[in-house]
Amino acid sequence: MVHGTKADAEALRDEIAELLSTMGLRLSQEKTLITHIEQGLDFLGWRIQRHRKPGTNRYYVYTYPAKKALRAIMVKAKTLCQQVGTNQPLDALLARINPAVRGWCAYFRPGVSFATFSYLRNYLWHMVWRWVQRKHPKTGRRKIFRRYCGRRSWWTGETRELFNPITVGTTRYRYRGMAIPTPWDATG
Repeated sequence: MVHGTKADAEALRDEIAELLSTMGLRLSQEKTLITHIEQGLDFLGWRIQRHRKPGTNRYYVYTYPAKKALRAIMVKAKTLCQQVGTNQPLDALLARINPAVRGWCAYFRPGVSFATFSYLRNYLWHMVWRWVQRKHPKTGRRKIFRRYCGRRSWWTGETRELFNPITVGTTRYRYRGMAIPTPWDATG
C-alpha cells in the first residue's frame, strides 16, 4: 500500500523489482496490481476495500471474504453432497460437510463476515434439504422435518448437527497505532 499517486506506486514497484533481481527473484507483472483502495483488491481469499461507514461520513478499510472464496466453499459443499450416497445416513453427510465449512469459517472469522456466513448458512440448509429429498423422494415435507429437525429448524442426525456458520463469532482487529512494539529504532 502506498500513500501517494499512481506514479509513486509504479516507481516503487520498479524499485522493488530491481531489488528483487539482485537476489535472483523477479516480480510477476500478472500478479502485481496497482489499484485505488476504493476499487478494492482480492488477496488470499479476502476482499480489501475502503467504504464509507453507514451513518457517518468516515471511510474505513474493510476486509471480507471474496466472492471467489465463497463460491469455492459452496462448490465444495455441493460436491460433498453429491459424493455421499442417499443410502447412507444423514450423519455421514454431516461428517463430511462440517469440517470443511468449520475450517473455512475459522479462516474468515477476523473480518466483516457475518453477511457472508448468513448467506452460507442458507445455502447449506438448502443443500442438505435437496439431499434429504433425494433420500426420501415419496415422503412429505412434515415427516422429513419431524424426522431430521425435530422441533427445531436445523438439520440434525443421530449424533451430529449441521454446522451453523452464524455461530462463528466474527472478530475485528482493533487499531493500536504506536502501541505496537517494533524491533527497529524510531530515532534513526
